[in-house]
Amino acid sequence: MHIKRIPSTGLIAFTAGMMIFSNVNLSAQTPVPAGEPTNADEAAAKKAAEARELIAKFAAWKSSLPEKQQAWETVLESNLGNFYLPLYQKDKIKTPPTPTAWDYLEDDAKLPRVLLIGDSVSRGYTLATRAALKGKANVHRAPENCGPTANGLKKLDIWLGEGKWDVIHFNFGIHDRATPNEEYLVRLKQIVERLKKTGAKVIWATTTPIPPDTKDGPKATESIEEKNRIALELMKSEGVAIDDLYAFILPQLGTVQNPKDVHFTAQGYELLGGQVAQSVIGVINAK
Repeated sequence: MHIKRIPSTGLIAFTAGMMIFSNVNLSAQTPVPAGEPTNADEAAAKKAAEARELIAKFAAWKSSLPEKQQAWETVLESNLGNFYLPLYQKDKIKTPPTPTAWDYLEDDAKLPRVLLIGDSVSRGYTLATRAALKGKANVHRAPENCGPTANGLKKLDIWLGEGKWDVIHFNFGIHDRATPNEEYLVRLKQIVERLKKTGAKVIWATTTPIPPDTKDGPKATESIEEKNRIALELMKSEGVAIDDLYAFILPQLGTVQNPKDVHFTAQGYELLGGQVAQSVIGVINAK
């Protein structure tokens, strides 16, 4: 075997070249912008500081409000949760505050009071419903993303509050897609019984479709179809009015629902809000 020796001068030159190359690489690294965290601990500390600042600004905004509205904001603080509450707070401390589904509403005593109960899809069409019923009804929203029927049974008294409702429009479904059908039926029946005791006219909204290409796959799509069937049979037996949002939005799904998602575009929520408003007006006008 023949081993070729590297002349010492060549080795020195090669070593020097590597040192230069190494120095060039080090000097080419992008510096961390001033004020940005350089490690996980600093990032966590910055996030905590931002959270404290948001809470302080929101508290200052809240303190400037009338007493009744402050009471409503306290209810929201107790119920919106770690995801929705910071989003709501950020919207409220803007100048001017951004309208949200959970805004305090000063009732017009001459108009009927309407309560919307439901998940994030319901939240999405709340503003559109409120706008469509302006001058016709006071449209309120339950103070959280209402989630599954199990949460509904726990929180109904908080959502209903102390006022009298003329119409209650409600839905549970997407968050119950994994709930056994028998449990879903039992819980839904208990919720219906509680809502009917308020004396309000009650409207059941069918659950909007879950596309088969979401992370939960076709199984979730089939589950929602089955949950809607179960709910429709119950509502008919209980004499509850039905707002079939599933059938309404299904033909337009390809253009108004976000890809691989249960949520909708702005246009989709406008359409759903308009449909909800029509169902509410229909019940209000019914003899």
